Amino acid sequence: MYHPSASTSHPVAGAAAGVLDPAATDAKDALLFQRCTWCGTAMYHRLLCPVCQGSELRTERSEGVGTVRHSTVVHRNTPAARNVSLIEMAEGFVIRGRVMGPPIGIHSGDRVRLSTAKDPVRGEPVFQLVDEPYRAWT
Repeated sequence: MYHPSASTSHPVAGAAAGVLDPAATDAKDALLFQRCTWCGTAMYHRLLCPVCQGSELRTERSEGVGTVRHSTVVHRNTPAARNVSLIEMAEGFVIRGRVMGPPIGIHSGDRVRLSTAKDPVRGEPVFQLVDEPYRAWT
């Protein structure tokens, strides 16, 4: 098996990609993700492309807008209930984070935007609802 020498200069795919990194862009907080240069698949915090297994990934900045794909309420190991949500970002990747608001009030299909806050327990990104959804109470 061939292993390139340590002197070869290749960017490390997962080193700083996919984290909130204030030094990476002009904005105070940015959500960075990766895009495969071979097939164009967007992903969050990976070393290889999940579609083509390519290792040439470039880091891009997300606009920070997405849709809740799934949300659940967690009561364990926290002083109060909190939600854990899977957010599908507009760029096409999925990220786990927390949505601000009452945990039971977050539903699939809600539109969210990246907040400047950060989850103090897990360090995951925090999102806020873009607009209050209308739900008919029957």
